[in-house]
Amino acid sequence: MNYNWNWKIFWELSPDGQGTYMDTLLSGLQWTLATALAAWVIAFVLGSIVGVVRTTQLKWAVRLAGAYVELFRNIPLLVQLFLWYFVLPELLPEALGNAIKQIAPPWGAYWPAVLCLGFFTSARVAEQVRAGIESLPRGQRMAATALGLRGTQVYRYVLLPIAYRVILPPLTSEFMNIIKNSSVAMTIGLLELTGRARSMQEFSFQVFEAFAAATVLYLIVSLVVVTFMRWVERRVAVPGFIGPARGGSH
Repeated sequence: MNYNWNWKIFWELSPDGQGTYMDTLLSGLQWTLATALAAWVIAFVLGSIVGVVRTTQLKWAVRLAGAYVELFRNIPLLVQLFLWYFVLPELLPEALGNAIKQIAPPWGAYWPAVLCLGFFTSARVAEQVRAGIESLPRGQRMAATALGLRGTQVYRYVLLPIAYRVILPPLTSEFMNIIKNSSVAMTIGLLELTGRARSMQEFSFQVFEAFAAATVLYLIVSLVVVTFMRWVERRVAVPGFIGPARGGSH
């Protein structure tokens, strides 16, 4: 393969005049992290609410929460992004829709990306929260009720604290997924890490160098997240908790 490798390209000035190509990639990484973190807040809050609702005794609420999960979990992420960016402004009142369209870049692409990733991931978080609560021994809910705790207090003080510890590993995976999924924002003009790598490739024609650097940056971020969450897991581990009772005598 006749390819001219040039690893010094990262220290050359980029055409935008804002710094080197490495500065361009690091700027993209900042937008990736800003998008992922904001979307994760939405995903965690909405996912927790929907997941809790799915474990209640209100049948209509359970069905509504189930419909929410199926809606956002079964539509491809890219399709949802285009709906948020292109379709939603057309469905809103004209004045509001026009105001959204006129938001200056990059914010005009940033907020639809955040909302899309937040709602998409919230459906997955909701299923994990539901599974975490349902994996706990039934006796914990009954014991909390016997102590006089109301429904919301049972979840707040007993079920959710333990359930979150049980599902911490899959929640870590979802946070890593939301970082990687943020790359779809490139399709609506948000120059996050993947978008910046593609821009670098188009200007410099150094394809392998650009995407190799992006790969390394994604890998570093993932390793930092995994290392931190493993530390958190050790700190919040539930002493003596072995999951639901399996029956039998001791």
